[in-house]
Amino acid sequence: MHAFLGIDIGSLSCDGVLIDDHGNLVASAVVPTGARNLEAIERVRREILQTAGLTATAVQATVSTGYGRERVEGRLAAVTEITCHARGMQTLFPQTDILIDIGGQDSKAIRIDRQGGVMDFAMNDKCAAGTGRFLEAMARALQVDITELGDLGRGARENLTLSSMCTVFAESEVVSLIADGTATREIVAGLNRAIASRIAALVRRIGGDLGAFNLAMSGGVARNGGVVRAISEVLGRPLAVPEDPDTVGAFGAALIARQRWLKAAGA
Repeated sequence: MHAFLGIDIGSLSCDGVLIDDHGNLVASAVVPTGARNLEAIERVRREILQTAGLTATAVQATVSTGYGRERVEGRLAAVTEITCHARGMQTLFPQTDILIDIGGQDSKAIRIDRQGGVMDFAMNDKCAAGTGRFLEAMARALQVDITELGDLGRGARENLTLSSMCTVFAESEVVSLIADGTATREIVAGLNRAIASRIAALVRRIGGDLGAFNLAMSGGVARNGGVVRAISEVLGRPLAVPEDPDTVGAFGAALIARQRWLKAAGA
């Protein structure tokens, strides 16, 4: 079997996806990036090959993406995460018009065509507001595990929205709200609304009147149901979320590896 590997090395996690000759998923892995991204990359390779029951010789081509993509040794190419996420999501949800990707340190809204090509995009990469690192800081302030944030906003009745999305100021505001006796569910719901408002602004920059556009979401934050619901409510459109939203970029990278290898081989 010919196999193709995509590796997405981000600020919080290193994600890998292995596909076969036909583009079908064979194995995937997600590990923390930590302070040594080379170790995370090798761990992802090792876990994926062990899961697939293959040796490294079965991998015909590797494409890397993410902020650390140039660190992946033996790669066929390094491709931007915008391109890889667009390709991966179009394959998973072919009707997608606009993709929202919220990762560890940036947020993106990407307009894509039916072939998975990028038509336009808007990106927030100057500030961690609303990203995975932002949510980690808020979880620490609330003294809860970040995996709990998705459901903690349920049942909120107030219309609280944080006044600042700066991570430092927002954390101070959360601490003040806790001291004032504000219920955790109200604070979390307020966080979700603030994130949704920021993401909606990115989406409208490339989508204008959303009309009948189909929206999808990728990135680790897509596992947070509260954020997904808040974005959907603000935009007035449902969001399609894949089963493994954090590996969409790596999946797209693997698809590109397969495509380029087949082209080079004349297949």
